[in-house]
Amino acid sequence: MRLKDYLKKYRLIPDGSMGTYYSELVGKPGAISEYANQSEPDIIKQIHKEYLEAGARLLRTNTFAANRAVLQLGEEQQKSLLSQACYIAKSALEEAGLTPEDRAASWILGDIGPIPEDAGTNEEDILTEYKLMCDIFIQEGLEGIHFETFSSLHYIEKLLPYIKNKKSDMFILVSFSVNKNGYTEAGISAARLLDTAGQTGGIDACGLNCGVGSGHLYHILKKLKFPEDRYIYAAPNAGYPEQMQNRMVFMDNAEYFSDNMELVAGLGVDMIGGCCGTTPAYIKALNLRIKNKERIYPRKTEAAKTESQSRPHKENDFYQLLLSGKKVIAVELDPPYDADIDRVMECAHILKSSGADLITFADSPMGRSRVDSILMSIKIAGETGLKVMPHICCRDRNMISIRSSLLGAYIHGIRNLLIVTGDPVPSTSRAKTTAVFDYNSVQLMDFVKEMNLEHFASEPLYFGGALNHGRGNLDREIERMQKKIAAGAAYFLTQPIYSVEDVERIKKIKERVDTKILCGIMPLVSYRNACFIKNEVTGIRVPEEIVDRYSPDMSKEEAENVGVEIAREMMELLDPVTDGYYFMLPFNRVSLMDKILKK
Repeated sequence: MRLKDYLKKYRLIPDGSMGTYYSELVGKPGAISEYANQSEPDIIKQIHKEYLEAGARLLRTNTFAANRAVLQLGEEQQKSLLSQACYIAKSALEEAGLTPEDRAASWILGDIGPIPEDAGTNEEDILTEYKLMCDIFIQEGLEGIHFETFSSLHYIEKLLPYIKNKKSDMFILVSFSVNKNGYTEAGISAARLLDTAGQTGGIDACGLNCGVGSGHLYHILKKLKFPEDRYIYAAPNAGYPEQMQNRMVFMDNAEYFSDNMELVAGLGVDMIGGCCGTTPAYIKALNLRIKNKERIYPRKTEAAKTESQSRPHKENDFYQLLLSGKKVIAVELDPPYDADIDRVMECAHILKSSGADLITFADSPMGRSRVDSILMSIKIAGETGLKVMPHICCRDRNMISIRSSLLGAYIHGIRNLLIVTGDPVPSTSRAKTTAVFDYNSVQLMDFVKEMNLEHFASEPLYFGGALNHGRGNLDREIERMQKKIAAGAAYFLTQPIYSVEDVERIKKIKERVDTKILCGIMPLVSYRNACFIKNEVTGIRVPEEIVDRYSPDMSKEEAENVGVEIAREMMELLDPVTDGYYFMLPFNRVSLMDKILKK
């Protein structure tokens, strides 16, 4: 019988954790079990047999981390280890004390975990290695492949045609690891991943594993809509490890685990197992509850609606202003370096009377700490009534911090964001200050997009991205814009523009990309200011003829007048192509706005 045919009628229990159980048996915390395929094959075989005899009917080969990055092996050594792992699993299935009927209804999948990547990783090399692993599992005659603990479908989507072309009936199981909030390390929600997996040809089963315990997994799954034509897999951890005598260990709670997994089964899950910390004792307890019985529960195909999703939709005022065709005026203010906000508050009130539509606040630009952009925005909005747009950068916060900040911003009325990767930490501070960069800007946009679906559906956050119009390869910048738009970006803000050439570049971008763009205007306020921006600020192109319009002996008023004149000239040139203006005022000189906007 084939696995697909069995699952049409029965639930199935896979094996549990190979890695943690192997470490427990050999008394070596954190030991890499994949090496044991060759150094201790009898132990690996015994573990497989214990899981089978506990009631598991699906074995995964001991190859989760059998990649060159983890094991530091050459290609031929890797092939040998993969083949040996397949041989051990097949031998265990033959030798386990199963009835002929149970043996006929047991299967082996080749297990593939994510290959670690770093900044220098070549995607083609990674894809080639995945293909090598798939080739071995196909050659060894396994029932299928389990892509386990992934955070996205990025590589898997590219591998599916390759696998199915080589062996069309290979069973493909894909499972994702999420945190307690239901998001992967890539910032993608479980809801979106299962939905995408359900629409991706070649995937037979999908689900969640690792990351969370059984209780959390149940609460995540019960909110989700399951794909109707995919088998669903669920394999949480035994719980959360605790430190005992300098070791991280999972406490024995097999009964609690089984209680929760019985609830999971009630949602219509087809393959019910365990991940880290789940030993044969867990699988045995689970088997007593589930017993591979014929399914008696209907498949859960509707997602639970959140309170936000049930509320009537509310339009975003700023985005509606952009859509109206009005040339929107956004002004950036620098939050202070200290706790004195009097000057910023004064500037905000002046800008309100000057006709600004929105004020933006940078997120500690240049890697120097300033008042938090979200908190500053909340303060300004509350006291002036102005629309605000805090910048959110990826440099300083991990996923937990960003999520809590966004929730806090939302309950205080923030509805607009500018999402940027962020300036690097200054080299002089790197010994004491660590940049986080869990995301880049596109990934963070994806994360906010998911939060909109889950928490803010009735009144979503609208966010924009940075547009580097001066990039040498304009095609690459447009490609990145398209990725940001796909991730939910509704508009773009540019760096300051000072030349006809840059205006033409904006025109070309607008011809190719259907989006809203606010063009940057920065009135330079002195000869020294012009030289500094030209020579020391990355990404801003100041032509020599602009600098030549200033002189070192100009008075403050004379220099400001030149800056205003240049700003007005650029606005006139940009008028046919831009959707609005994004003013960056040196030293928060908001008095310049009245002069620039004067008719």
